[in-house]
Amino acid sequence: MLKFYCTPWSRASTVFWLLEELSQPYEIELVDIRAPGGVPEGYRAIQPNKKVPAIDHDGIIVTERAAICIYLADAFPEAGLAPAIGNASRAAYMTRLVYCDSVFDPAIAVRSKGWEYAGSDFSFGLFDDMVANLEKLLSKHPYAVGDSFTAADTQLAGGIDFTMNILKVLPRLPVFVDYIARATDRPAYKRYRAKEAELASKVTPLFDS
Repeated sequence: MLKFYCTPWSRASTVFWLLEELSQPYEIELVDIRAPGGVPEGYRAIQPNKKVPAIDHDGIIVTERAAICIYLADAFPEAGLAPAIGNASRAAYMTRLVYCDSVFDPAIAVRSKGWEYAGSDFSFGLFDDMVANLEKLLSKHPYAVGDSFTAADTQLAGGIDFTMNILKVLPRLPVFVDYIARATDRPAYKRYRAKEAELASKVTPLFDS
């Protein structure tokens, strides 16, 4: 059985989308990471830093979003969401998927705080370089890895959508708008959003009302 530990409107959201793309049964375990009293200490047995997402697949626990996505897409190859090992596009797929966590997310976080820094200060480099890289990539190809939708798109499109349309940190470039429209026009995305909206009322909200 596959158990998914998540909080609505969090970094777990893109894994939620991926799970719907896989069309496999899974259970949801809500973890209220924003609760005033904090996350129960017992959750450290699943995720040492008490963060989401995390999964438990038949007793195999995987944490860290990129690792979860790689694991799931490979565990269920029939979904066709990852190039097979040995496929020439596997390298680009892995690069784009990990880029979301190692460069995109931290660059967005620093920009949202208004911090000034040199490109050599942090391993993820400059915000403007990240934006230029993604603009160039998505101007050449309809998806993160060429012409086909992959697990990398659940992470990249989900990240761009949230940081551009909700956080208002990422610039609203036409290539990003087109990419989001294309990537989210999928039944699995619509199912995930409906389920997440239903669960959102059961945890502490992301934004104060």
